[in-house]
Formats: sequence, C-alpha cells, structure tokens
Amino acid sequence: MKALYYDCFAGLSGDMNLGAMIDLGVDFDTLKSELSKLGLDSEYVLRKSREDKHGIFGTKIDVIDKNNDGHHHDQHHDHDQHHDHDQHHDHKQHHEHDQHHDHDQHHDHKQHHEHDQHHDHDQHHDHDHHHDHDALRDFKAIKGIITSSTLSERVKFDSIKIFQIIAEAEAKIHGKSVDEVHFHEVGSIDSIVDVVGAAICLELLDVTTVLASTVEVGSGFVRCAHGLMPIPAPATAEILRGIPIKSDVKKFEQTTPTGAAILKAFVTKFSDDKVFKILKIGYGLGSRNLEIPNLLRLLLVDIDSDDDATTEQWLLETNIDDMSSELLVYAEEKLFESGALDVYKTPIIMKKGRPAIKLTILAKQKDIKALQTIIFTETTSIGLRMYPVDKVKIDRTYEVVTTTYGPISLKKAYFEGSCVNVKPEYEQIKKIALESGLPAKRIYQDILSQINGHKA
Repeated sequence: MKALYYDCFAGLSGDMNLGAMIDLGVDFDTLKSELSKLGLDSEYVLRKSREDKHGIFGTKIDVIDKNNDGHHHDQHHDHDQHHDHDQHHDHKQHHEHDQHHDHDQHHDHKQHHEHDQHHDHDQHHDHDHHHDHDALRDFKAIKGIITSSTLSERVKFDSIKIFQIIAEAEAKIHGKSVDEVHFHEVGSIDSIVDVVGAAICLELLDVTTVLASTVEVGSGFVRCAHGLMPIPAPATAEILRGIPIKSDVKKFEQTTPTGAAILKAFVTKFSDDKVFKILKIGYGLGSRNLEIPNLLRLLLVDIDSDDDATTEQWLLETNIDDMSSELLVYAEEKLFESGALDVYKTPIIMKKGRPAIKLTILAKQKDIKALQTIIFTETTSIGLRMYPVDKVKIDRTYEVVTTTYGPISLKKAYFEGSCVNVKPEYEQIKKIALESGLPAKRIYQDILSQINGHKA
C-alpha cells in the first residue's frame, strides 16, 4: 500500500509542504490550475525555484501577495489577536536580536513567522503598504470561498478541515467561539494558497494513508504584542496536543500552525521507525539557513504488508483483578505507542467470585517483546497467554460526498469487489448534531438515505 511519510526533522510550514509535494512529483501547472478555481488569481503569484540546503537540492515555493507591493507576505501574523501596531513597533524593544532574530542569516518568514509573532520590520515590512485588515478574511469567508469553488469535494472537505483545526485552536486560546475567531493573517492569500494547495496535492498524489515522524518544533521564546511567548507558539502547541514533538533546533520556531494543522488533519500514525520501502523522495525548502538542512523531506513509500487479505498476527491475554483502572488506561496507551494493533478489556469473573478485567492485545510478531515488557512493568500481571491468529481484512476506501449537511467523509468496505458497508465519519455527524441541535441518529439516517443511490 502506498503512503506518504513526513520526515519533519526540521519542522514543517505551509510553503515547505507545497515545495515538497511539487518536488515529489505534483505538476506545478496543474496545482496552479486547480488553485485558480478559487477565483483569487488577481491577488497572488505562485513562484517556484530550485535551491539547495547543505548541498541538498529541492523546491522552494513562494506566494507573492500582489496587494502587498509584490512582497512575499509570510503568513500567520493574526494581527487582530496579537499585534497592536500603534504600540508595538519600537524596534529596539520589539526585537531582542541576540536571542530571537539573526537578521543577516536566519529569516525563513514562512516558517519562522507563520504565526503572529515575528516581524523583521526593518527589512521585510513596509507599514505604509502592510495589511489592509478589511481585505483579510475570517473563517466564515474562507469556507464560503472554498465551498462555492469548482474544486473537487475531497479538496473542499480537506481544506476546510485544516482551517477548522486552526480555528478551534485559536478559539480555545483566546476564549472565543470558533465563529468569533478572525483569521486576519491566516485568512491572507498566501495562507489560503498553502492550505488549499496541500489538499489539492494530496488528491493529485492519490494517497489516502499519511504517516509522519516526531515533529521538530524549535525552542526558545519569541516576542509578540502580549510579550514573550514560548515556542511552540500557543496555537501550534494546541494543535499538536497528542502528537510526539522534539525541540533540538534552538532559538527558532520550526513548526507553524498551518504545518501543524496539515499533520493533524491527515497523519494517522507518528513514528520515527521507517519500516517501509521508499519509492520516491521530495524536498521542500525553507528560506532560513540553519546548522541542519532547513527542509521537509517527504517520502512516497510502500508499506509492508499488513494489507494482505490474510495475515498472521498474535493475541496476548492476561487477567487482572488488583489494579487501578487509571493505571490500566495508562498501560493501554503505552501498548498502542509500542505497536499494538488493538487493545481491549473484557469484564470477567475469576475464581472465588472475584471481578476482574481480561486485557487483550492484538500484535505483530515483531512487537511481542516490547509489548510483553510493558505488560509486566506497567500492570500487575505476572503471566500472559499468547497464540497466533489469522486475521482476514477486506478492502477499505475513503470518499467525500456532498449531502444536504455539506461534504461528508465515507468509509467504504469491499468484499470480492462489491461494496458491503458504508459508514459516514462519526466526528462529522457529532459536529453537525451539536451545531444544529438535531439528533445524531436522524442525521446519520438522512446521510445514508442521501448516499443510497451512489454507485459503490
């Protein structure tokens, strides 16, 4: 099975992602043609160049904002939330050059400034022509542009999903509802191009499985209108909750909110274990020069073969009657992190009428040793049962369809070429139910009724 693997050793930003996608094989002219469906061509120019970092050549993508006198406007400064321009442009106070800005060498504005915190005002921002706030778009306007376009339903759905992730993070941080969040800078043209471009490229590569490494976020502090902020910036940190990160690069922000949201939207597993066959490699370059190559390495890979119709796996079982349920949940999380394919608990009655839990783990043979270690160190078990099982899996695909509730993602299961099951994504149904006040069961039934005529 083909998949994408994001090797985020230097972090990720929206433009680095586009560069890596183009370098991997997405046709640049096709990407531009698809982006034209947004009807925003008069606002930007998409520029591609071939450059190198530490001798590694890759693709650099820049979005030139025509409304900003041709400047590459470097995304996510979210002025309404974070920058009081009347008060915070005393450059001597606003920039601690020794700690935060090596102006001569280290300005990857897309990667380093994609939030709202890093303005190199002396070199890159002409405030007479800076940002017309009225021209910048909020979340509702962005959704309107995307849904009214002629882009495919999958691209529409994926694009809005990325923006939704950013909106929810900003809303939580600033104590607002999602609808109240104004993406002033996230709503600028280069941000829209980065997000929608990511969804377009993913569709063009025809890959549904996306994996990633541990994510480099950088470290240190950056100054914004509210004072010094820690890296990762608050929105980035919120988006990356539950995702493994590292901070080996010092004094710079390496992963931006858009980069984090792309990973959050698509990646199903984060692991530094590269257990796959590499088919193709793409490099997406940032602008800043670091001690390490400042680039994203994107791999098109062939995942070894859990996806054979029949594959041998192992069941590990142990009975536990003397352990805190909270600690058992922690052990379950550790088991998943160490390769368990599934972990489940079954209530049982042991001898002398003692209530207990049977802990069952489904695993590949190569992971058994690591899982045994967790069972014996994180639970009160002193023994377990193991036996091989044959697991039969049928083909699964994902499809986005248009319904009266908007784009809905469907999971379809096929047996011997025939579609035997269709299931709408639960989280989308839940969101619609909460927003509309309608029963989730009714929404589920309505969607199934509307898609009933679709060909499998």
